[in-house]
Amino acid sequence: MNITVTTDAKKWFKEEMQVKSGEAVRFYVRYGGSSPLHDGFSLGVAKDEPAEPAVSIVEDGITFFVEEKDIWYFDGHDLQVNYNESLQEPHYDYIK
Repeated sequence: MNITVTTDAKKWFKEEMQVKSGEAVRFYVRYGGSSPLHDGFSLGVAKDEPAEPAVSIVEDGITFFVEEKDIWYFDGHDLQVNYNESLQEPHYDYIK
């Protein structure tokens, strides 16, 4: 599994979540909602520190990661974090 974060999405994390270089953003499984991968589950996001990262990348000094306990959610897909201009928020694509 790989994580990619577009430039516009990184800008959103910096401005809206006030994430700075040296900090980390975790993508995690939330109970509730829906996703193209699993009905009844959705993707959450939070500023957090890695404990047991399964996958991580560093972009502009910010670590984006998924913990080992949440890797099942992605079902072999890569996570692509884009920015939805009309909604002014991140949009998540799952690429096989």
